[in-house]
Amino acid sequence: MMSMAMALMAIAADYTEIKDISYVPQGTTDAYRLERCKLDVYYPTDVKEFATVVWFHGGGLEGGNKGIPADLRGQGFAVVAVNYRLSPRAKNPAYIDDAAAAVAWVMQHIAEYGGSTSKIFVSGHSAGGYLSLILATDKRYMAAYGADADSVAAYLPVSGQTVTHFTIRKERGLPNGIPVIDEYAPVNRTRPDTAPIIMITGDRRLEMADRWEENALMESVSRNIGNKRVKLYELQGFDHGTVVDPACKLIRNYVRKHSK
Repeated sequence: MMSMAMALMAIAADYTEIKDISYVPQGTTDAYRLERCKLDVYYPTDVKEFATVVWFHGGGLEGGNKGIPADLRGQGFAVVAVNYRLSPRAKNPAYIDDAAAAVAWVMQHIAEYGGSTSKIFVSGHSAGGYLSLILATDKRYMAAYGADADSVAAYLPVSGQTVTHFTIRKERGLPNGIPVIDEYAPVNRTRPDTAPIIMITGDRRLEMADRWEENALMESVSRNIGNKRVKLYELQGFDHGTVVDPACKLIRNYVRKHSK
């Protein structure tokens, strides 16, 4: 539960939002990457060492644009909303590389805005949840940008796929609905020593096909290899789209509790 002091801080804080900051590595010449890979930084200007939530939008890795959920605004922490390249104009693993580069950028630059590098949380909905999960489990992507995936305070994916994403399967010409578990499946890359991974889904009766089941599998596999930091929350009565608002309330409470 939010303390009175934290509530007053969230209400009293002033916020600034800086839009369309490029996070591509120097020397990048890919025109689509230069066009697409930008982020917005929304942060409190009168709070020091604030926490930051990196938010990846949904859209099946084929659509969508950066935006900050209303329930994450004005809460005493920063939110960084990220655009990444989309299929079919870009192919796997381009969007995963972009997600890794964006989190690495936040690690390298958030202190310039007053944030703490030890209080960075990574989240997103649907495709954004998938990107959060693959970064959490497969350290190679962030390591390529000089960052350690395990130094993230926690990953909080909302309704993310834990098997290989259906758009990656589509790019390969594989049949829709048949799961694949390979190196691009977070459940295949889970390990005993990840940062905390707090998975949130909608009601198993209302979610997208197999979405809750995939997350339940991820929790079970992680636990069985000795990782007790992977947890699953099922929000009863919410479907794949409506789960975002209550999930963001859980996320903001988790961030407050774990960034004191």
